[in-house]
Amino acid sequence: MMNELPLDQVRTLLAVVDEGTFDAAAAALRVTPSAVSQRVKALEQRTGRVLLQRTKPVRPTESGAVLVRFARQLARLERDAWGELGLDGTGEPTRVSVAVNADSLATWFLPALSRVAGLCYELHREDEDHTAALLREGLVMAAVTSSPDPVPGCTVRPLGRMRYLPVAAPGFAAAHLDGPPLAEALPRAPVVVFDRKDDFQDGFLRRLGRTSAGPHRHLVPTSEGFLDAVAAGLGWGMVPEAQAGPLLQEGRLVVLAPGEWMDLSLYWQQWKLDSPALAALADAVTAAAAGALRRR
Repeated sequence: MMNELPLDQVRTLLAVVDEGTFDAAAAALRVTPSAVSQRVKALEQRTGRVLLQRTKPVRPTESGAVLVRFARQLARLERDAWGELGLDGTGEPTRVSVAVNADSLATWFLPALSRVAGLCYELHREDEDHTAALLREGLVMAAVTSSPDPVPGCTVRPLGRMRYLPVAAPGFAAAHLDGPPLAEALPRAPVVVFDRKDDFQDGFLRRLGRTSAGPHRHLVPTSEGFLDAVAAGLGWGMVPEAQAGPLLQEGRLVVLAPGEWMDLSLYWQQWKLDSPALAALADAVTAAAAGALRRR
């Protein structure tokens, strides 16, 4: 039937995406490159869609990403079924791929993973506004994301709110922020940002009635490095209260605007599959978030 998806063709498409080239996929599947090309072309003819961008490495098109996600879900269900039958003789642990934002990874997320035995994790660190894209492309099975809107084929659970405080080192605050009102001084002061996608500091300034921070920006792309940069006096920044708390108590940081903060709502999205591994992980993540994040 034309509306059926031949599994060998779907698995071949996944191998091409994972390996990056047709030749590498052929080696992984132990078939000829010609066979790989023929299977992909046959699947494109069957679906009436171009499924791959013939670049190096190969990337799926929007239609191809749908089938790649289906292939990964199929593989996950197949491994779960063999495991429940007691016939999984590979000896390999169950692998789960998850996208998570850096601040969650540095604070509350890793203890959640230790609550589930027998799993092997592949973590993808990405901005919370972009983790859902990895789900959509089929690159991960689950994600911590800021989006409450479910990716097609996924379920959503609210996790809670991560609170961020505007902080700086005392010496930095004295040198750059004493005198003029904060809303005037802060946009001109050096600022620490995570990367070029990071809009959090600018978002706080917009709440103060300003457009954005100035051009003196330090890009520090790790959560721990970001905190260290702010504490070292390179600039001000929005720091999770869980990280800022100990340094505030020690006097190494000061809050620039008492009573002001920004909250980031986080959600857990995962494939809509009856998978014991994903279900156990979801429960562990939800429990860890309940103890670490502010409730809605």
